[in-house]
Amino acid sequence: MSLVWAVYGSVCGSCGMLLLAGTAFAQADITTASIGTNSVKASSIDISAIDSVDECMVAQICIDRYLWSLYARTRKIDTIKVPEEIKVAVKRKGKTRTVTKTITKLVDEDFTWKDPKAAQRAGMSPMDYVIGGMDAGFRVTLYHGLRALDEAGLMPGITSAFRDDYRQTIAAGQKAQSDRSYHGGSFRGGYGHGLAADIVSVKGATRAERWLASEQLWKWIDTHEKELGIGRPYLDRDAPHVGPIDGKEYAAHRVEPNTPHAENARHTENARHAENTRHAENTRHAENARHAENARHAENTRHTENTRHAESKAKRHQQLALHNDHGMLKRAKVTRPTRAQSKPQTRST
Repeated sequence: MSLVWAVYGSVCGSCGMLLLAGTAFAQADITTASIGTNSVKASSIDISAIDSVDECMVAQICIDRYLWSLYARTRKIDTIKVPEEIKVAVKRKGKTRTVTKTITKLVDEDFTWKDPKAAQRAGMSPMDYVIGGMDAGFRVTLYHGLRALDEAGLMPGITSAFRDDYRQTIAAGQKAQSDRSYHGGSFRGGYGHGLAADIVSVKGATRAERWLASEQLWKWIDTHEKELGIGRPYLDRDAPHVGPIDGKEYAAHRVEPNTPHAENARHTENARHAENTRHAENTRHAENARHAENARHAENTRHTENTRHAESKAKRHQQLALHNDHGMLKRAKVTRPTRAQSKPQTRST
């Protein structure tokens, strides 16, 4: 600890070095406003000025500024799948009909606006949101890794760093659930705990050239991940996505089974799965209980209704029987012969 403070004191005690770093960034003209455009080019940032960050690399602010410079110089363009409905003519049973068919188109999307919108929603500057939202230790690891890539001539850039739940909901393409992202979802700890960044190469005048350069950059990361401290958990499934190689995400997708780290990752994942299973089971149990209660209530209601209906029907039958009996008695009185009529009559001869 005393050694760290000694180094820190020796660096921070050199005001000239800090002023040099500040002057360098002023020359690079890296401002918060630069995130709002898509015209930032690699040539607009003086890499030699950025190199002066080494003069104060102990200070977190200089590391953050370097990471921000790589973010600011990177175009935020991606290819996404967009469903589109078209009308086509088909022949069925000798007749031509027009039907609607859904096709998937690959469309270029400029997502430069998404991080500033999320930052504004969170009440932060874009730099504080994008860079400050990452875990402090991961920022140091990422800094060293990106410096190594820069020195290898691969010109790395950052397209995405911290993302909260809201930012994750407006992300396109393959992505985790809004609260489960290692970029900084609330389930992972939220702001200040982001453990992922998306990295590409800004080398090349065209998008095709930058894509080829990015593939070289990703392969270089795969080859030197142990020295860099960062790796790609999903490889070509999500090529730009990197995280610490000693993190849970990397362990869950890349570490060989039967290693202690993988075992811990599996244990954590199994615990989460068991918790989710218990929650789902409890939910199903509660739903079944409600369903059974509703069924019993409905059955009782039907039984009561049927009883009332049967009683009402019996009462009507009884009233009808009484009415019929009264009618028969009345008719019997009407047809009864009089005494005179019932007396035998004699004829004179």
